[in-house]
Amino acid sequence: MSDDTAPALGQNPVDDRKKIAFLGTGVMGAPMARHLKRSGHDLVVFNRTAAKALAWVALNGGQAAPTPAEAAEGVDIVMMCVGNDDDVREVVFGDTGVLSSMAPGSILVDHTTASASLARELSAACEEQGIGFVDAPVSGGQVGAENGQLTVMCGCDDVEVYERVIPVIGAFAKQCALLGPSGSGQLTKMVNQICIAGLVQGLAEGLNFAERAGLDIAEVVGVIGKGAAQSWQMDNRAGTMADGEFDFGFAVEWMRKDLGICLEEAERNGARLPVTAVVDQMYKQVVARGGDRWDTSSLIDLLRNA
Repeated sequence: MSDDTAPALGQNPVDDRKKIAFLGTGVMGAPMARHLKRSGHDLVVFNRTAAKALAWVALNGGQAAPTPAEAAEGVDIVMMCVGNDDDVREVVFGDTGVLSSMAPGSILVDHTTASASLARELSAACEEQGIGFVDAPVSGGQVGAENGQLTVMCGCDDVEVYERVIPVIGAFAKQCALLGPSGSGQLTKMVNQICIAGLVQGLAEGLNFAERAGLDIAEVVGVIGKGAAQSWQMDNRAGTMADGEFDFGFAVEWMRKDLGICLEEAERNGARLPVTAVVDQMYKQVVARGGDRWDTSSLIDLLRNA
């Protein structure tokens, strides 16, 4: 939706460095904040576990703040990547939340995968205080965050606000797009997770079928991976699925959270998600096996070890 005059992704003139607060220095947030710091921005970080924020500063420089409000005081942009809707509400609306200290004209960017209804709630609250808001969930996982190659899906009610954050987001993203008004970024992330759930289940079933048919998985993937069955999941997960390796990547518990958001939104908009609902229940079984922190490709374990 942005026009041809919008700043290019990653453009960040020397005289346009920003003072940024980044809330959440976890698996995704820590590398995202690191790319911002390396791009020359003035960073202050916050994490609910203070030791994590201090450890980030020890490695990367910048400052750590004891509360979200103190992190957000006097900054141009507040970016956050926390756990879920409740976590977002706590760091935004809490007694020491960022809205208690953000200045008019500043911008709040939420990279958390959360609900579209929360995004609209945040947008309305920010507008009341003259603050810009962008919901901007990301895709690409920990590897994408570490390599600065994330895809960012945005919703925003003010194109000018979105255009102001494009050069900043470019520090850790390869793709950034405005999909519509507030909530559109979160809705697009739901589409992303719905598609991934089906792909991973299909891949798990295909690989398990190949094993039981006595085929060499590497050879099979080498052939079908050059045709219509090719996907990111096949390219990056088929080998580890074949080897039963799941101790990495996007955790099952995170996927269940995301799919729960998708299913709740589908209840509101009337979309039918039969495959998504089934895959969510299969992930529930993975959790019951102690695989809450396994990679989402661990669906194949249910088929191998029924």
